[in-house]
Amino acid sequence: MHRLMHGFIRTVDGANRRVGRIVMYGIFMLMGVLLWSSVSKTFFVPSLWTLEMAQFLMVGYYVLGGPYSIQMGSNVRMDLLYGGWSARRKAWFDLITVCFLIFYLCVLLYGGISSTAYALGYFGSEPFTFFGGLLTGAEGVGHAERSSTAWRPYLWPIKAVMVLGLFLMLLQCLSELFKDVLRLRGETLDGEAT
Repeated sequence: MHRLMHGFIRTVDGANRRVGRIVMYGIFMLMGVLLWSSVSKTFFVPSLWTLEMAQFLMVGYYVLGGPYSIQMGSNVRMDLLYGGWSARRKAWFDLITVCFLIFYLCVLLYGGISSTAYALGYFGSEPFTFFGGLLTGAEGVGHAERSSTAWRPYLWPIKAVMVLGLFLMLLQCLSELFKDVLRLRGETLDGEAT
């Protein structure tokens, strides 16, 4: 069981590290879109797509970078009490709080999957059946949801990115849970000092 936990931690941490390191350069794409927005509004005809594209890029940047942030311990934390605790007490506290976060992420993930199915034109109440049908060819894409703005982009790509980010965040939280369990058992993790 310990080898499985260590393997899961290595795999998930490695995947989220790679995704996070790639996505962190997305800030430059966001800056480019906002720069073009400023230039086009000043010197040319304003572009309709820039503000919404900047919002989409920011969502992808935030949601796909979140798991890496958790892995690095860069997430916001109330350090008033936590900072002075022992490593064992921190592990117990993290173990309990990550369980609440996992529940919350499961609810968000289900909602994200339902919303993505809706964006692809599915109006029923079984989104997992719909996606299973898409894979087998039994279901087809219906009238795809579009934004109500003048640009009117399809919304399923950004919703799919959000689902992917939530899934990666859930995997990272499970990795953190396993790390806390191993710490409480007195095991050292790769890269940690005893």
